[in-house]
Amino acid sequence: MLAQRMAGLCFAGGLLLFAQDWTTATSLPDVDLTGLTPAQQAKVLKLLRTDPCTCGCGMKVAECRMKDHMCSYSKGLATTIVDAIRHGKSETEALAAAKDSQWGHGPADHSKPLEDPVAIPVGEAPVRGPAGARVTLVEFSDFQCPFCIAATPQIDLLLKAYPSQIKLIFKQFPLDQHSQAALAAAAALAAHKQGKFWQLHDAMFAQKGNLSRRGILALAAGLGLDMKRFQADLDSPEIKRAIQKEIDEGQHIGVDSTPTLFVDGQRFNGPLTVASLKPIVDNELKHPAKAPTATTASR
Repeated sequence: MLAQRMAGLCFAGGLLLFAQDWTTATSLPDVDLTGLTPAQQAKVLKLLRTDPCTCGCGMKVAECRMKDHMCSYSKGLATTIVDAIRHGKSETEALAAAKDSQWGHGPADHSKPLEDPVAIPVGEAPVRGPAGARVTLVEFSDFQCPFCIAATPQIDLLLKAYPSQIKLIFKQFPLDQHSQAALAAAAALAAHKQGKFWQLHDAMFAQKGNLSRRGILALAAGLGLDMKRFQADLDSPEIKRAIQKEIDEGQHIGVDSTPTLFVDGQRFNGPLTVASLKPIVDNELKHPAKAPTATTASR
């Protein structure tokens, strides 16, 4: 996960030579100023040029948007400030809203192997493993992420090692830098509507990131899906909303990279290998069993 963040920063660094001057630019990546009056736009740009980004980069929000367009913190801060100004808030109030938002406190401390538990809405998310499993894993993943591709067989081995004690819940978290990740997430949910999520999940991960619309359709057809229904679902606003909902849920609990794995609601910050996860699972199994709930959290 750290390596992925570093890769993103290296990619962003390559854009520096081509970036506009953030101190004078009147438009910023993924900052929607539509509907603002010229005076409101001026206020927003002033705040974004003077308020520091909380991601730890040392840059102002506007500078971070220009030089690292994948930074969720500068994007979130900018969106909050724009929304506040749009609703007639003062500059002071807009900055306070940004500070109080989920983006105002910067990245969480991921130094502990397991973090404090959080509630994770699971809804109708696909589940692999027995309903009454003692330990619940929730994975936020991206079908084109190389780290997710590497982690998938390890998690499969872990499930096989504890066939009656672990279940896995899969949550979509496609990253912008992966061109086919959102399409793959939509395909997975479209297959889920026909009861074949895990079959397409396995088939897409087996492609090791080499995904395209034509290839995904071929995989779906090979699984015997109703292709007319599948394609309609694949492109439906309903599926797009479902994906965005899971992204929002992940961001709300601090997911900022993939794969991110929670063990009974506790974010796990070690390598996603059987060797690293078995001691964690064994320790969780020492706790008394708990009744299943609509959300998952640790004991």
